[in-house]
Amino acid sequence: MLKDGLVDEVRSLKQRGFGVRLNALNTVGYKEVFEYLDGRIDDAKMVELIKRNTRRFAKRQLTWFRADMRIRWIIGEGKTLAESAKEVGKRFLK
Repeated sequence: MLKDGLVDEVRSLKQRGFGVRLNALNTVGYKEVFEYLDGRIDDAKMVELIKRNTRRFAKRQLTWFRADMRIRWIIGEGKTLAESAKEVGKRFLK
């Protein structure tokens, strides 16, 4: 996200008066960059928080999806993801 220009994007949003009060900007990545731009954290802390909060978010997503019995997990087992997905799709259509 950072290599793709997240800091510049957030800087532009901030200059236009947007901030973390908007739900869409109170998300992983954006809120940490706003803290950085506000001078509350340095760039190393920003990167650390983005990484940590991304891991936490991914863990919450996995927990949520595991509880949903409608989800069909695709496990490659030596095949490409596309090959595995194709096999799951064929079984589903039968």
